[in-house]
Amino acid sequence: MSQKPLLILGIESSCDDTSAAVIKNDTILSNVIAGQDVHRLYGGVVPELASRAHQQQIIPVVHAALSKAGVRLQELDAIAFTRGPGLLGSLVVGTSFAKATALALGIPLLDVNHMHGHILAHFINEGQEMPAFPFICLTVSGGHTQLVLVRDYLDMEIIGTTIDDAAGEAFDKTAKLIGFPYPGGPLIDKAARDGNPLAFTFSKPQIDGYNYSFSGLKTSVLYFLQKMEKENPQFIAENTNDICASVQQAILDILFKKLVLAAKDLNVTDIAIAGGVSANSGLRSRLLEEGEKRGWRVFIPKFEYCTDNAAMIAITGKFLCEKGLFTDQSVSALARLPFTRQQ
Repeated sequence: MSQKPLLILGIESSCDDTSAAVIKNDTILSNVIAGQDVHRLYGGVVPELASRAHQQQIIPVVHAALSKAGVRLQELDAIAFTRGPGLLGSLVVGTSFAKATALALGIPLLDVNHMHGHILAHFINEGQEMPAFPFICLTVSGGHTQLVLVRDYLDMEIIGTTIDDAAGEAFDKTAKLIGFPYPGGPLIDKAARDGNPLAFTFSKPQIDGYNYSFSGLKTSVLYFLQKMEKENPQFIAENTNDICASVQQAILDILFKKLVLAAKDLNVTDIAIAGGVSANSGLRSRLLEEGEKRGWRVFIPKFEYCTDNAAMIAITGKFLCEKGLFTDQSVSALARLPFTRQQ
């Protein structure tokens, strides 16, 4: 007798994307994402505006995900949601919706760590090869830069992290200095393709172990641009592509120096990337090059699973469900949710 397929609704609302997805076992049936254009006016995410937009969007987004999947609410077996880390107001919207819906349906809740979700997106079944345990995942986003040793679906350890700013912040800061609109990261990536990555040199910090630092790089870029603009007010406009390519090169050099060191020390040859910055074409190309050079098996997520999305929350919920790791109605959102799950 065949076992009934496991149907889970995933909800993601950690920052400025409202997303809902439906997963059947390990196959995504739908993954709907609604962005928030209002933040472009302010050059970055405004937390209060983000939470209000989530309130407006969450019901239509969930409805769209269920419709696209051809699944009724009453058919769901569980609801997985992002508990943290993230913007508290945004997280509260998703958490409250998940709790209310689960209570009304009489089905269990699964609280997911947002960063675990990014990593486990590699296990969404779309016919691709998947990492073998243990593997190292370089997780890079606007708020996080982490090297994670993944021993099993729910057994992960941060072996390196930024001691100050995230790599994504270095991209965002550079974009702002150049005059790119928000979000500037993808625009830097695009401009860098037509630039010379060796045109300019920026400082690269010397940090012990596998940890990262990007505050010095940000300062180096700022002072460099200020100096050059004094000499030539048109410097940025005339050298935009080269500036972008050189900054991107510096960020990638910093990231890969520690990744290569960790892979060698731990004798791990399956290497993955995850997080919003994993959509960066330079990062993806560099990983392929390093993999070819060092004999790594490399794993790069599809673009739709790089940025914040509910599919990654749903697949993580699936693994939690299989272990019986449910939560209850007393659960609350945590902006600084610890990476290590408290059993």
